[in-house]
Amino acid sequence: MHTSKNRFNFEFSYLALPDMFYSLVNPTPAGSSEMILINAGLLKALNIPSVNPDKLMAVLSGSEVAKNTTPFAQAYAGHQFGHFTMLGDGRAIMLGELIAADSCRYDLQLKGCGQTPYSRSGDGRATLKSMLREFLMSEAMYNLNIPTSRSLAVIKTELPVYRESKNEGAVLTRIMNSHIRIGTFEYASYFGTKDDLQSLTDYTVKRLFPEIEQDENPALSLLNKVMELQVDLVVNWMRVGFIHGVMNTDNVAISGETFDYGPCAFMNAYHPETVFSSIDTHGRYAFGNQSEILKWNLSRLAEALLPMLHNNAETALKLAQQTIERFDVLWSEKYYDCMLTKLGIENTTVEDHAMVDEFLELMKAHKLDYTNTFSALIMDKNFEDNNQENPLLMHWFEKWKVRISENSNGLQTAKRLMKESNPVFIPRNHLVEEALDEATKGNYSLLEKILDILATPYDYTADYHDYFKLPESDYDQNYQTFCGT
Repeated sequence: MHTSKNRFNFEFSYLALPDMFYSLVNPTPAGSSEMILINAGLLKALNIPSVNPDKLMAVLSGSEVAKNTTPFAQAYAGHQFGHFTMLGDGRAIMLGELIAADSCRYDLQLKGCGQTPYSRSGDGRATLKSMLREFLMSEAMYNLNIPTSRSLAVIKTELPVYRESKNEGAVLTRIMNSHIRIGTFEYASYFGTKDDLQSLTDYTVKRLFPEIEQDENPALSLLNKVMELQVDLVVNWMRVGFIHGVMNTDNVAISGETFDYGPCAFMNAYHPETVFSSIDTHGRYAFGNQSEILKWNLSRLAEALLPMLHNNAETALKLAQQTIERFDVLWSEKYYDCMLTKLGIENTTVEDHAMVDEFLELMKAHKLDYTNTFSALIMDKNFEDNNQENPLLMHWFEKWKVRISENSNGLQTAKRLMKESNPVFIPRNHLVEEALDEATKGNYSLLEKILDILATPYDYTADYHDYFKLPESDYDQNYQTFCGT
């Protein structure tokens, strides 16, 4: 493998942790490469200096390793569909950390760049289609104003990848504030010493939440901080109809970012039991279950942190339980605040919660599209025209109009709130699949068009009216997403 100068100015603070948390490993070259997508704005924001495009592609494809750098794969564990297992970066390698223009530290990781000590029987590679999908989905979430990992580049590699069939391979460059997960803490708790867990806790607090370093109980503050961030995150998923699809504890970032865009999807017709993931055969991670699964996952973090919460085991357990017991009230407050903002209601009260519940029940009963129905409220005449033959919906609509008239500026305030919360365009599953299928044939025009539309998802543009089209009525019944490994 060739080496090049360290033009990226990588840092490696993570390697100060005990070596149980990582394995040093270089990416494995996969032949000649072709840059398919590059995120120019993100490249600039990361302060990555202008380099020869071929050199940039060589580093981001894993063909070259910069001098004076130490690539590594992270070790972690996790509960996958409720079952604990040892894991680790099986097809991802950290090139290093970058200090960006916003003075924040970001991980720069390559996905699909070859085997690591955690690959088990896997080849460490990724298909072009799955990496293009992650690029599209992560950038869509970013533009929906939802905390997320981001995609810097997708590079097609020469060597094929074999799954059910022969596929073109690719490497994706992923950016995150941190890849530390609930599963990292579980790993330290199950397989490390108390000192290892202390090192991870101290590092995480210092890196992500320095404001709590001097708290009386930083570990307890960390648990509370993660809970608040994750509640905010998953409430935001509910706001836009996003289904993560694989909410295992190894896919829950301590930083509160969405990541791992394998079997994710966006809901069309509203139903809380909506599932698209091919591996979620019992609906554990269905749309409406995401809050309960989050609570379950946070309980696993609390368990892992018990030795850090207090030296007395009974006291530690009590502190953990008190924290997790806050979840239901915190979720209810944040969820209903979010949903009432989607309805354009300001100065909300507990009595308003029933308006949300009733609306969702009506949407479920009449199989209404989640995104378009909320969007139609912004143009209230449009909503009325589309639902005149439904007396229950019209009754709800009349109550809604009375309620928003109580806003400081009535309908004007309602429209402002709704426009900020309700996207017009989302990554519709059928359009995403069509674009990805075309891309794997070498035609990237539709993918680029969808990326362009999703760059401003809250703005209606007449030129893009065709992208309002819903799939055929039976499309969702047969649609499945896959983990991409």
